[in-house]
Amino acid sequence: MNLERGTKCLAKLDRVNKTLRHEEADRLPVSDFYWTTFIHRWRKELGLPPDADIYRHYDLDWICITPNMDPHIRPFTVIKETEEDVILKTGFEATIRKKLGTQMPYFESFDTNDLEKMAAFRFDDPADDRRFFSGGDDQLNGVGDVISRNLPSFIERVRSYYEDFPVFGSICEGHEYLWRVIGSENVLLWLALYPDEIHAFVERVGKFVVDLTKAQIKAADGMLAGMVVWGDIAYRNGMLFSPAMWREHFKPITAELIRVCHEAGLPVIYHGCGNASEVYDDFIEIGLDSYNPLEAKSGLDVVDLRKKHGHKMGFCGNIDALAWANDPLPDLEAQVMRKLNAAKGGGYLIQSDHSVPSNVSAERYEFVLNLIRKHGTYPLDLGTWDDPSIPGGKR
Repeated sequence: MNLERGTKCLAKLDRVNKTLRHEEADRLPVSDFYWTTFIHRWRKELGLPPDADIYRHYDLDWICITPNMDPHIRPFTVIKETEEDVILKTGFEATIRKKLGTQMPYFESFDTNDLEKMAAFRFDDPADDRRFFSGGDDQLNGVGDVISRNLPSFIERVRSYYEDFPVFGSICEGHEYLWRVIGSENVLLWLALYPDEIHAFVERVGKFVVDLTKAQIKAADGMLAGMVVWGDIAYRNGMLFSPAMWREHFKPITAELIRVCHEAGLPVIYHGCGNASEVYDDFIEIGLDSYNPLEAKSGLDVVDLRKKHGHKMGFCGNIDALAWANDPLPDLEAQVMRKLNAAKGGGYLIQSDHSVPSNVSAERYEFVLNLIRKHGTYPLDLGTWDDPSIPGGKR
């Protein structure tokens, strides 16, 4: 590999790593995940070319790149395609419908829909070179608020950013992977009705995602700066299943993913939607570096979390996307400035509380970004928004 990180990239890497170690860097790291429809609106409103890259435009601090995680590596099978409607099947053997005007796709059916099929399910090799070195179709990269096909390879995308950005890899934990194979309804039913059968399959899922993580790290050959673990285990009002069920079936997989990444020198950011605060102490126990996205609409507040947990775990996110889109600017400013208190002593990466949606204008996006860059320099000076009770204090 002949690529070398540039000077600005090295500064970003230092900034991100110090923050994840709960040290105060030069300033707060800022980046985000974006809906494709937001990117389209952002380009249009700023008069940018159709290939304008938001990470480069704002010189953000880190980026996440995802390999092909499909259990079966193959192109999408298009069942129906019109200007308003696309129905396709992916390598997860899931039939998915994406309708024009809807934010997210609808999972119509899953081929693995009974215990016998689940027991018979087989995974393609997690270390198959096509996951990393070949372009094409895959569910995690290609099915979202738009359908994207024939994407460049994982390594091509990593290389394109490596010199300018700390690049985080990407992997699903056990539950996130499980529901994509058998569907969320079956996950919840079978956990209660057939715990032994589910546990046996989850163990195989766990081995697959751990081996895929190892293969991804090897394929990237030193180009990764960290890993994002995707794993929704909660909804707005709490856990999708009991903490005891999570601890039995899914916590060991997440713990092993973190161990493997840490062994390779990679910090881990866990992306879990909803309110999973019942198990934050478990994440602390297994050494998680930072929890994301801390959805405000689920009642999570990063300042309160910092007061409760101190610097036992880092946080990433929590800028309310609904407020970002709709609140009067003075109210939005007050929210952002108050949440900067969580950055005292390091440990807080700035992002939205999920990903930036299309109802956020380019102007309002820049309003928050400029606030953070103006006031997120250490030592923090938060003025009337300063909360002296936050652990870490001013330095």
